[in-house]
Amino acid sequence: MQRIILLIIGWLAMGLATLGVVLPLLPTTPFLLLAAWCFARSSPRFHDWLLYRSLFGPYLRHWQQHRALPPRTKGRMMVFTLLTFAVSLWLVKVLWVRMMLLCLLAGLLLFMLRLPVVDEEQQKP
Repeated sequence: MQRIILLIIGWLAMGLATLGVVLPLLPTTPFLLLAAWCFARSSPRFHDWLLYRSLFGPYLRHWQQHRALPPRTKGRMMVFTLLTFAVSLWLVKVLWVRMMLLCLLAGLLLFMLRLPVVDEEQQKP
């Protein structure tokens, strides 16, 4: 029963992670890490698929190996976040919603700034 529950949670997390790629307020990384954790404990086949055959595999393998982001990923992530929030702020005309978006943006950017990045020299075995 626990295996089935973990599989369901893993696939729900995968779906939310995939949606998070295109929706600015839905985070991708926490759902992706949750899916990897669930699959590691419930299905070696799905875990291998996630690590080696999915779009997210290289990032997950890099995180497992170094516990840090690949070079240049942090900058791209922050630029993409700024662009998506800029579009949202441009489209929204209600002041309190704009303020909420700005607070969320500030929180996300602070979180992203704190993520570790591994440099090229640290990546070499």
